[in-house]
Amino acid sequence: MNENIERVKCLIIGSGPAGYTAAIYAARADLKPVLYTGMEPGGQLTTTTEVENFPGYPNGIDGPSMMEELKAQAERFETDVRIGMATKTELSTEEGGIHRVLIDNKTWIEAESIIISTGASAKYLGLPSEQRLRGGGVSACAVCDGFFYKGQDVAIVGGGDTAAEEATYLAKICNKVTMLVRKDHMKASKAMQHRVTNTQNIDLRYNTEIDEVLGDMVVDGLRMVNNQTGEKEEIKITGLFIAIGHKPNTDIFKGQIDMDDVGYIKTEGKSTKTNIPGVFASGDAQDKEYRQAVTAAGTGCMAALDAERYLASVESVNEVAEEA
Repeated sequence: MNENIERVKCLIIGSGPAGYTAAIYAARADLKPVLYTGMEPGGQLTTTTEVENFPGYPNGIDGPSMMEELKAQAERFETDVRIGMATKTELSTEEGGIHRVLIDNKTWIEAESIIISTGASAKYLGLPSEQRLRGGGVSACAVCDGFFYKGQDVAIVGGGDTAAEEATYLAKICNKVTMLVRKDHMKASKAMQHRVTNTQNIDLRYNTEIDEVLGDMVVDGLRMVNNQTGEKEEIKITGLFIAIGHKPNTDIFKGQIDMDDVGYIKTEGKSTKTNIPGVFASGDAQDKEYRQAVTAAGTGCMAALDAERYLASVESVNEVAEEA
């Protein structure tokens, strides 16, 4: 082994609720975890202005503050939190093998176990007005932020199952939901389509796209355009929800770790184990169903426990081999 390459027991890649929770549990298990934050320390929650559905915060908390508290808790147990991004991996397929991770394209780290908590990024339309008003009424999570628009008029963009589900969720708490579908049909399942069309306060607009999100500091309207006729229309809304999908941040593991066709990491049964011994996946990198901070934290805990048990089993096997 190159003596200049650092060796760690547990390497955590990613710093959202999953990564920091994994760090807390791993540190308490004396695994001396090293955590690299990635390009967006704190993950998606750092772009969320208010978190009201995470247990333990009866008055709510803003996303960045919550992530700072999770980081402080991880560091309290001596987690080594470092700024940096994993850019390449060389994963061993052997039980007890050593994995190699390149940080920022320049520094190799060797790890006896790895917990992947790289999360997923919501897809946005890319409009300047949309990006400017993220956190000011533009959201990619209706379940997270819909409550703040109770009794108000909102809009949602998308035509798949997620958009249909979020539209019907919003319709229960909002006055009116305008749903924009780019094509002349929805991609959602028939059952989900029926739920949308049978909900009276959802105004379904086909062949419709956003021309501009209106508002200075917060969303106060939307200019829509019919992509067949070119006709434009403005409506008053206070919230805009983008539901066109998520992309898991797992590209550096492709070809090494089993994933689904979208890029979400596959894990074994109810565990966080991947197909690579000693490599575990938690949070939105492996969860396309729930994508909530609390479920991410839960899988972060699971990953640390799985890593602890894996390392203990490897150590036990090595001790037996040495005695023999």
